[in-house]
Amino acid sequence: MPIYFDNAATSHPKPKAVLEAVARAMTDFNANPGRSGHPAALAAARAVLDTREKLAALLNAPDAMRVVHCFNCTDALNLAIKGSLRAGDHVVATTLEHNSVLRVLAGLAARGRIAFTLVTPRPDGFIDPADVLDALTPRTTLIVCTHASNVTGAVQPVAAIGQIAREKGVRYLIDGAQALGGMPVDVQALNCDLYAFPGHKSLLGPQGTGGLYIRPGVHLFTLREGGTGSSSDRLLQPSELPERYESGTVNLPGIAGLGAGCGYVAEHLSQIMMRERELTQALWEGLNAMEGVALYSPGREAERAGIVSFNAADLSSDQAADLLAQRGFAVRGGLHCAPEAHRFLGTLRRGAVRASLGHANTFEEVEQFLAAVRGLI
Repeated sequence: MPIYFDNAATSHPKPKAVLEAVARAMTDFNANPGRSGHPAALAAARAVLDTREKLAALLNAPDAMRVVHCFNCTDALNLAIKGSLRAGDHVVATTLEHNSVLRVLAGLAARGRIAFTLVTPRPDGFIDPADVLDALTPRTTLIVCTHASNVTGAVQPVAAIGQIAREKGVRYLIDGAQALGGMPVDVQALNCDLYAFPGHKSLLGPQGTGGLYIRPGVHLFTLREGGTGSSSDRLLQPSELPERYESGTVNLPGIAGLGAGCGYVAEHLSQIMMRERELTQALWEGLNAMEGVALYSPGREAERAGIVSFNAADLSSDQAADLLAQRGFAVRGGLHCAPEAHRFLGTLRRGAVRASLGHANTFEEVEQFLAAVRGLI
């Protein structure tokens, strides 16, 4: 395995406890949670509930039943956006959003169902909450903002935007794909109505996991209906959470592994956050000292998730990423599924090399990476 600097795509390595939890779910209680009353099915249901409660604790959610298991963060964002909007609604989002948001909005707009406005960051890469306020119209029913850019790592003023949303009575969705597990998240302090997150990134769980926090009093249209193991005598989808949004058999092995990942993160969050900040700062400073390197991530570590994006010499980002792979480093080039962020940065044609560090990386690996980049230049 190469030196892994691609944790913003999916984290590696997973803690041993995650691997063991996945294996136990497929051997010790490999049953359908919530569908039967035998011991294995009950154990499976307890594992699903345990993970839900651990997620709620990390989010500071007031009720664990308001945390819905999803297939991934994209699935959660689709539920949050499509479940919130009616024909004629207006949405305010930002040019920093991932295609998991932009394509949903653009698709709805192309079908004539909604309109949307994208707010551009200030030159420093951060959204000005006043610009979000100015973009609101009488038809605005939803604000969407990424917690931290998946391109630059810039942590956005999501709490200030949440205050505006609360004062204006507009529903507020945060995309926490690059935040939850890597920094403290308090959905109550953020004033958000919806918080979407993946399980396979900073929460250190398996792929195919994620979730959506839904604030009490918020109701969404369903994207899927079907068996829930409850209210089976009714033809209509149950109204109770979380069953309303969890039709069909859940990903038991993935959710069990995610629970173990959440446990690891909860126990080590302060150490993880400090280590990732220190490593990322060392990487940023090393790249910033090199002639021929263009940096796109904020310089202050407190304003940045564990991401440093850059370009080297006259290489395209894909060329640089390929050359670094040949030298034993896993990084990502290209547009990172966030085209408007690259349009803002002026890198829409070239893309950017994204190095994203995680809980298991070391300062020695950072030094080796810096030496490899010098070799490219």
